Amino acid sequence: MSVQFRDLQKQYQMLKPQIDAAVMQVMTDCNFISGAQVKDLERKLADYVGVKHCITCANGTDALKLAEMAYGIGKGHAVFVPDFTFFSTAETVADLGAVNVFVDVDPDTYNMSPVALEAAIKRTQEEGKLIPRAIVAVDLFGLPADYPAISAVAKEYGLILIEDGAQGFGGRIGEKKACAFGDIATTSFFPAKPLGCYGDGGAIFTNDDAIAAQLRSLCVHGKSGNDKYNNVQIGMNSRLDTIQAAILNVKLDAFVKYELDAVNHVAAMYNSYLADKVKTPVVPEHYYSSWAQYTIQLPSREMRNALQAELKEIGIPTMVYYPRCMHEQGAFEHFSYNGECPAAEQLRNTVLSLPMHPYLEDDQIKFICDNVIALLLHREGV
Repeated sequence: MSVQFRDLQKQYQMLKPQIDAAVMQVMTDCNFISGAQVKDLERKLADYVGVKHCITCANGTDALKLAEMAYGIGKGHAVFVPDFTFFSTAETVADLGAVNVFVDVDPDTYNMSPVALEAAIKRTQEEGKLIPRAIVAVDLFGLPADYPAISAVAKEYGLILIEDGAQGFGGRIGEKKACAFGDIATTSFFPAKPLGCYGDGGAIFTNDDAIAAQLRSLCVHGKSGNDKYNNVQIGMNSRLDTIQAAILNVKLDAFVKYELDAVNHVAAMYNSYLADKVKTPVVPEHYYSSWAQYTIQLPSREMRNALQAELKEIGIPTMVYYPRCMHEQGAFEHFSYNGECPAAEQLRNTVLSLPMHPYLEDDQIKFICDNVIALLLHREGV
């Protein structure tokens, strides 16, 4: 049986008439930069998330950097980042001259631990070398971080709260959607994300009119209002091109109408088969995940690696997100680390992500789970 980790080919075949028509319209209009489709997408995204402003940009990494630039984050600032995340979450902080302070995560949800966050803030204050400035909370694997608790910590210590919703778009807590939390939020439209384009793309969400205006300037070389030849600050060249916007307009409709329901059905089936066999993902009460990944935990690195290799042999693709913590990245080897992130260190040894997308069929899910269970039972019997 053929199984894709994330089946973009099947998605395209389902949406082919609409996507092809949307792309051909851009080609016909020859309005490849800042076309009408970009503004249309920004309006739809803002309405969906429930915020005043959406500013699209070239990719999710730029979105994070632009958000941090808009708030003046830079040299001498401490920014609190989860230790278990993709590199770009910390990369943009360092690129602006600020210092990452890595924070441990909750071993059940994979997201930043509010308790560990407060301890890291206090430790940084006591050291007195850096000014605590911001928190970047990540919605890992589709599940929003614990924003009620993290927001309370941010407020108590007067910190900017940035939501990295690159994997979380479509998730929610109660009725509040991902990318509506914190002072500002970002997402990515990388093809494998819950809402992905056919290249790179990103977006920033805010309710602050002044920050929105600042972002629109920073995205286009620091221009002044509509005068692109009067540059009043140093910005970037970071725009979502019109073809990608046209594709996303089509894919957003499918995402809202049925893809979110479909991935939650897939997750429920995985849970029903695997709940008593491995540690399955935890979605707290009143939370809703967009399931960027379905990530299980195995008892050990050896068991995880063996299972991954055996699944590969029978045609079931898997991924390890992430084999290194942030403090273990080569770029951050010079950072001092005193064992503050034991949960992150444990997770990087034990996590394994199974195929997850809206077009997985019930028999494929059963095939995956039957093989996971059989291989685990075999190894336990060895």
